[in-house]
Amino acid sequence: MPKMKTNRGAAKRFKATGSGKIRRNKAFSSHILTKKSTKRKRNLRKSSLIDDANLKAVKRMLPYL
Repeated sequence: MPKMKTNRGAAKRFKATGSGKIRRNKAFSSHILTKKSTKRKRNLRKSSLIDDANLKAVKRMLPYL
C-alpha cells in the first residue's frame, strides 16, 4: 500500500493544535479593506477552529496531521 498524499493547498491553510483540533485563519482580510470597519479587520486577524461539518473533509486532505 503506497503512502497517502497530503493536499498541499490544505497543508498551507490548516495547522493542528496541541489537543488535535484544526486551526484556520479567517478569509476576507487581504484586500478591499477600506470599506471594512477597524473592529471587523481586527477580528479577522484572529484564528479560529474549523467547524464540525468540515472536520471529516479536512482530515481526509491531511492524513498525517
